[in-house]
Amino acid sequence: MAGTVPMARGIPGSVPSSPASAEKVWVKWTLISAAGMVLLWLIVLPLLTVLTEALKKGWDVYTAALSDPDALSALRLTLLVAVITVPLNTIFGVIAAWSITKFSFKGKGLLITLIDLPFAVSPVIGGLIFVLVFGRQGWLGPWLDGHDIKIIFALPGIVLATLFVTFPFVAKELIPLMEDQGTKEEEAAVTLGAGGWHIFWRVTLPNIKWGLLYGIILCNARAMGEFGAVSVVSGHIRGETNTLPLHVEILYNEYQFSVSFAVASLLLLLALITLLLKNWLSRKSAH
Repeated sequence: MAGTVPMARGIPGSVPSSPASAEKVWVKWTLISAAGMVLLWLIVLPLLTVLTEALKKGWDVYTAALSDPDALSALRLTLLVAVITVPLNTIFGVIAAWSITKFSFKGKGLLITLIDLPFAVSPVIGGLIFVLVFGRQGWLGPWLDGHDIKIIFALPGIVLATLFVTFPFVAKELIPLMEDQGTKEEEAAVTLGAGGWHIFWRVTLPNIKWGLLYGIILCNARAMGEFGAVSVVSGHIRGETNTLPLHVEILYNEYQFSVSFAVASLLLLLALITLLLKNWLSRKSAH
């Protein structure tokens, strides 16, 4: 009868599944299972290990490790470095992204390459660069000693090293976003007589705010967790130049395993907060 639904063999009204669709389902769940196993082994199990080892000797040992003066000093220094570096990298990232996407000038390719440089260079090499420049035997070492200015093995060196490894994050988030948006809205604002700052605050910033916040969160996460470059320039002075990652390493090397994992759980907590903020921003930007 015309207009009736075709019937598969033995099942009235059903549509036979093709071998291709069955293969797609098989491939889909195989890939999902493989990705889940990788995440389980590389992320979930290590995180559970940190929490288990941190609480292995009881809550009293855990709280004592976190209230230790050296641990509190490392936490304060970690947060201080993040408070200094993240705003500076935010300013740089916005300026660099705006320059690259809104203007044509000689050296644009070089600027993009320099922004990508920390992704290609080992953080340890970045730290050594600052030692060669600002260390006692470095290029500016004698002048700095003569003026009683301390960069290496002090807060300024840690800030510089952290700035080096984190400055691409905001810029790399904003550049593709601003390139996709183009310059039509800014040009329209110029024709209406708007000034540069007015265009930025009323036109550009609302369009990039979610990407900007996303880049800031990634920059902050890297700043608090940086180890390699900071390790080179810090001097590992307890209570003075140790950030949380460096403090964890020292405790672990001294075989204070439960204490080291307890302090590491602070970094885990900061990472989880960062992840929650990242997911929240992803949902907000999708609406």
